[in-house]
Amino acid sequence: MNNDPLISILMSAHNAENTIKDAVRSIQTQTYNNLEIFIIDDGSSDSTYAVLKKMANQDSRIKLLKNEVNIGLTKSLNILVNSCAGSIIARQDADDTSLPHRIEIQLKILQSYSLDFCSSRAIVKNSKKRIPNLSYYLPKKQLLKFKNPFIHGTLMIKKDILLEVGGYDENFYYAQDYKLMKKLISKNYNYRMIKSPLYILNTEDNISTLKKNEQRKYANDVKRGK
Repeated sequence: MNNDPLISILMSAHNAENTIKDAVRSIQTQTYNNLEIFIIDDGSSDSTYAVLKKMANQDSRIKLLKNEVNIGLTKSLNILVNSCAGSIIARQDADDTSLPHRIEIQLKILQSYSLDFCSSRAIVKNSKKRIPNLSYYLPKKQLLKFKNPFIHGTLMIKKDILLEVGGYDENFYYAQDYKLMKKLISKNYNYRMIKSPLYILNTEDNISTLKKNEQRKYANDVKRGK
């Protein structure tokens, strides 16, 4: 297993005390072992950081950073990208969970098909709904004109590719993933969306629902090519 590449799992957490432990544990229990779990607490006012510090003390793979004030997901992710050691980066959101074979499966597909990045479908938490559903079968380049068909938390990407496109665009406080995916697709990087769901997605009381108007504004900017 020593030849397996180091994969950096990047997670930003803000006031996620109710979900952060399950999110991190879903990475700790992956069938793929050569990984580091790079987490940044983005100015939480609850016990998120305390929970993470305790977990980090028990698992040397967890690397913990802390923003003294909340700077948002985009800037936090760029800090993580520039701090991590892995040649491959995978995302994980602080209120979602990954299925046990997620990283192993994604890496195998990334390597087998010489991909630059890949993602997967997900199951909506507390349901049997798979997303994307029917749109999974449609051309992603066309879909990106209207919406982001990719689930950010399932992204696995070569670090050099992410750096090559400039990381996350800090002009986008929200919809930074939409902006990134549109750029990657427009530059014709090799990718696949895996048909099997490898991720459990929370859709309640998250950024997409609590900041819907702000998300829409930034998403519209992506559509207009800003």
